[in-house]
This record gives sequence, structure tokens and C-alpha cells, in this order.
Amino acid sequence: MAFTMRNLSVLAYANGFTLWHYRAEKDLLAHVGGADFLTDAGDMLAAGDIVMISAADGARILCVGTRADSDGVRLVQLA
Repeated sequence: MAFTMRNLSVLAYANGFTLWHYRAEKDLLAHVGGADFLTDAGDMLAAGDIVMISAADGARILCVGTRADSDGVRLVQLA
């Protein structure tokens, strides 16, 4: 499935940092955490933001590594 804006929500915000949650419904983690999945929300995400993802096959916490209009949104898995 494709990214759905209404499934992305802010959990917390402070000092320029945002904690997000994305409910992926039927999507798998590999698809949601892949390159450019969140590009449509790129104007709201900032490098260093954290995105908690709930998907059909589990959950994952990712960090927004880079956000640039031409490059899209890159997510990095936290250790």
C-alpha cells in the first residue's frame, strides 16, 4: 500500500524534536521503513525526529536520518 497521511500522528513535540507514530495497517515493516516511503510527509519531518511504526508484521522505531526535498526522507533503524 501507499503512504497515508491520516495514519501519521504526532505523539510529542519539544525544542524542535518530534516523536511520530505511523499506523501502517496491512503494510509490512520492510516496505514502510524503505527508502522514500514517508516522502509525502517530508515537509513535516526533520532530521533527528523519531518515527514509531506499527505494521502488519510487527513494530519498529526509526530515526529520520535526512530530509531534503530532492532526496526524500531517509529513515535509519535505531540500534
